[in-house]
Amino acid sequence: MENTSITERDDVVIRFSGDSGDGMQLTGTLFSDTAALQGNGISTFPDYPAEIRAPQGTVAGVSGFQVHFGDHPVQTPGDYCDVLVTMNPAALRANACWLRKGATVIIDGDTLDEKSVARAGFTTGDPFAELGIEDYNIIVADITTMTKEALAGLDLDGKRVVKCKNMFALGMCLFMFNKPLEHAVEYINNKFGKRNPVVAEANVLALKAGHNYAHNTHAFANTYDVQPADLPKGRYRSINGNQATAWGFIAASEKSGRPLYCGSYPITPATVILEELAKRKDLGVKTVQCEDEIAGICTTIGASYAGHFAVTTTSGPGLSLKSEAMGLAVMTELPIVVVDVQRGGPSTGLPTKTEQGDLLQALWGRNGECPMIVIAASTPSDCFHYAFMAGKLAMEHMTPVVLLSDGFIANGSQPWKIPSMKDYPEIHPPVIRELPEDEKTFLPYKRDGLRLARRWAFPGTPGLEHRIGGLEKDILKGSPSHNPQNHQRMVELRAEKVARVVDFIPEQEVLGDREGDLLVVGWGGTRGHLESAVKEMRAAGKKVSLCHFNYINPLPHGVYEIFSGFRKIVVCELNEGQFANYMRMSFPQFRYEQFNKVQGLPFTKEELVDKFNELLEK
Repeated sequence: MENTSITERDDVVIRFSGDSGDGMQLTGTLFSDTAALQGNGISTFPDYPAEIRAPQGTVAGVSGFQVHFGDHPVQTPGDYCDVLVTMNPAALRANACWLRKGATVIIDGDTLDEKSVARAGFTTGDPFAELGIEDYNIIVADITTMTKEALAGLDLDGKRVVKCKNMFALGMCLFMFNKPLEHAVEYINNKFGKRNPVVAEANVLALKAGHNYAHNTHAFANTYDVQPADLPKGRYRSINGNQATAWGFIAASEKSGRPLYCGSYPITPATVILEELAKRKDLGVKTVQCEDEIAGICTTIGASYAGHFAVTTTSGPGLSLKSEAMGLAVMTELPIVVVDVQRGGPSTGLPTKTEQGDLLQALWGRNGECPMIVIAASTPSDCFHYAFMAGKLAMEHMTPVVLLSDGFIANGSQPWKIPSMKDYPEIHPPVIRELPEDEKTFLPYKRDGLRLARRWAFPGTPGLEHRIGGLEKDILKGSPSHNPQNHQRMVELRAEKVARVVDFIPEQEVLGDREGDLLVVGWGGTRGHLESAVKEMRAAGKKVSLCHFNYINPLPHGVYEIFSGFRKIVVCELNEGQFANYMRMSFPQFRYEQFNKVQGLPFTKEELVDKFNELLEK
């Protein structure tokens, strides 16, 4: 097609959507990776259906993948999309509410038959008018038919041919945004080429056919160009939060000299951490896919006792099952990390949807006085850093750590600047290999004066034999003790050990001025949206700042001083106010406003800005 016009854009949001079996996650990932390789800032949001086996063509089974890419660092996957690619009417119906005014809608015209339209819940024969989007830029392309025509000469059955339609749609989008095909072609050939070369050929042909169709039809007369982002120099790759978490643990293992062990039961959305670690036998990583959550953490405690840096991964329901064994890890004072990738609850709840519902469970969801370090990651890429720090604090302070992630950052991806390991600190676990000359018998609960950490003695070490278990321990000997004063003192020591961690973590930071009209407070995976909203308001001249927490227990130094500088404080979180109540307990001298959302979805920048302006006007 001649005379194609190119429009420069600062950023674009695209949403791919179809049935759960339509390959939307792969399509979105390949587009995201292509944009990242061209130097764009990216942020993604895979949106999986909870009813993964819902009947084909129904709204309940719709799968989506949203990518936001720009010529600047991108912090969120975007509120509303500029382009919606839908593979059927159900996907259109499920996602029309996320369309920006005047957006482009691409739909597979082969699916606009009476049966499919009715199955999606439309009551008329015109879904576009029914949704009120008939004036949008709607491109109806017979994607299924054209995919079949492009693959007509291949020895593939009809079902496999139709499965290639997502690559046809990807080719269209790559043309629309002037992105090359090379990365997608390379991925397809690497994934399918050796095992099933016909499938690889089919997907590549469909990809190119979609690209050629877009090139030769007037519906794509306008294309868009997004320039590379001005990112700090370095070597980058696209990474999701679960991958980053796994790699952070590997880095902590290397820096500590302790071999890494992961014992976990697969659970949505944490399973990928176990899968990623299982690939790394070349780095000495040991993994066990356990039969249940209790087995997962109990093998982890055993591995830690045997001298491994041991982790277990789960989500909210699994954390509930692990709680008794977490108490055992606190009592034995062994270094383990429990990863909780939070999802919508309670019970099995919304396994594929994001939420911040487990904070109070992480802080206090165990019997007795059972303090644990609690850390929360904020972005897909910083999961690496906080996984590393969780390992460092666990091993150097000889205590379990809970690392909180969530479905949004676990599945979402960002460009990640690959760090140099020389820039990361060494980890020095208090390993003891022989009995000190001044001790006649080994005292397993003898502590250092700075961290209150006990010594880490491995089984089978001559002269370091000792008792361990879930009964209260003698303050030095480790033998069971029912002495009231001893119990009191041991409870105090375990609490004080966690409290002293405050001297080994960074002082709390604030984005913006340290005084003003409104302080926005958040924690964990909401950072990108909160920061975007605060930056927009500051650009408009509003006296708004952000105080975002990654270290939850203990809270860092400097919080009181920051809070004191603002007229109003609002705590924003994806629950009904768990961190807000924690703040009321920790700093009762301040008044806290709340903004809460429990919809299985992250905040939008728009709703945050509206709320902050409302508070400023009061």
